[in-house]
Amino acid sequence: MFTIRKATTADCGLIQKLAQQIFPVTYRDILAPEQIDYMMEWMYSLDNIRKQMEEEGHVYLLAYEECEAAGYVSVQPQEENVFHLQKIYVLPYYQGAHCGSFLFREAIKYIKEIHPGPCLMELNVNRHNKALQFYEHMGMKKLREGDFPIGNGYYMNDYIMGIEI
Repeated sequence: MFTIRKATTADCGLIQKLAQQIFPVTYRDILAPEQIDYMMEWMYSLDNIRKQMEEEGHVYLLAYEECEAAGYVSVQPQEENVFHLQKIYVLPYYQGAHCGSFLFREAIKYIKEIHPGPCLMELNVNRHNKALQFYEHMGMKKLREGDFPIGNGYYMNDYIMGIEI
């Protein structure tokens, strides 16, 4: 049984620690080690996590099993009726224990709390990420795809998926 807690800037270190345990494992078969290192700094330096929360409107929700953090999700308003699920990651130990679906549902619940009307939740997923099936299972559909430059000559080669909520 998982519980949820909205993160504050005091949790930047915890989010970074979780990311260090999850992100490289998730992408080791998809991305070069140099790109993983670049993306870890780009998305998960303490300064960048803080900037996401304080300046870019990201809201992080942390999943716990008892006292142990198990994963996190990040949601960001994108347009008037569009929200972006920026990140959803679960520690390897909790993968297969429905923590991901719990976080996904909590993200939707949070969006509905701040935006009661109909809207769209989108996310980017690497075209070779095995999580693609998870998102389809959760009701998301492929809307489009793109290759997005992220700096240093690297690209995110993603599907953009969406679900009406």
